[in-house]
Amino acid sequence: MTPRQPLRRALGALFLSACIGAMTSAQAQSWPEQPVRVVVPWPAGGLVDVAARQLGQRLQRALGQPVVIENRLGAGGTLGADVAAKAPPNGYTLLFSSSGLTINQALKPNLPFDLLRDLQPIALVGHAPAVLVVSAESGVKSVKDLIALAKSQPGKLTYASAGVGSPAHLIGELFKTREQLSALHVPFTGAPAAINEQLAGRIDFQFANAGVALPQVRSGKLRALAVTGVTRFASLPDVPTMVEAGVRDFEADQWLGLLASSGTPRAVVERLEKEVARILADTEFRAALESAGITSAQPASAQSFGDSMRRDLAKWRAVITAQNIKPE
Repeated sequence: MTPRQPLRRALGALFLSACIGAMTSAQAQSWPEQPVRVVVPWPAGGLVDVAARQLGQRLQRALGQPVVIENRLGAGGTLGADVAAKAPPNGYTLLFSSSGLTINQALKPNLPFDLLRDLQPIALVGHAPAVLVVSAESGVKSVKDLIALAKSQPGKLTYASAGVGSPAHLIGELFKTREQLSALHVPFTGAPAAINEQLAGRIDFQFANAGVALPQVRSGKLRALAVTGVTRFASLPDVPTMVEAGVRDFEADQWLGLLASSGTPRAVVERLEKEVARILADTEFRAALESAGITSAQPASAQSFGDSMRRDLAKWRAVITAQNIKPE
């Protein structure tokens, strides 16, 4: 080998890398040139699906290409997320999901993908607060009343969820951790079943998503004690947050957001960031989310969305460790 050969090879590799980078940049600039698939790992008609379809309709108009919502169910949201995480990083397969992603990652260390390594956050779209509800016929009028009752009867009170590892389950465990309570978790196969059991008087309390809880609160069958977001929920303006009700360091609403597989070109991510920011400013979109029990997010960068996901993951890992929760 002559002294010049290593130099020629290095220059050749550099030239090839520059060419590939230029091609990738050009492809990203012309994106999208075909339909965009948005994988939703939750059931059609549910909270996440409703938000995804509202967003998809508007993205379709903005991008000038069909945006197809695809519900890929299985393994508590893991199957659909895995499909999106392993899709080619070209912006044509996206993921719309919720904080169920961070809960799954915290609860199940052997997932087929790594949330922080294999998925690229794009935009936070909304927050879905949970509502702490009790029967309207109970004597519990406030969060302090519920805490006092639980402490006077350790292990006697029951709280419902949509299943082990569901947001309602983990929020209930966070409540127990913050207030050092003992209460029995009763999992059901979905939020409607959990609400029905509470209406039948077989459950003492639960952290129900706002979309499910609101009709029962408005009908007078359930009493809302608090909401789990940072701020009050617009549809329940007289109901305090958990912090306002006296529970320290309590923020536990579900986030809903758009993600893509890692390695998606920066130009594609930036285009989607801008389009979602425009959609979030639309009053009709915000109203559509609110009617489903979702508060639209403030426009934020992909990086800040990723930072919030990391904080969320750390919070649920701490709760799971403290309460020794095991996946089913």
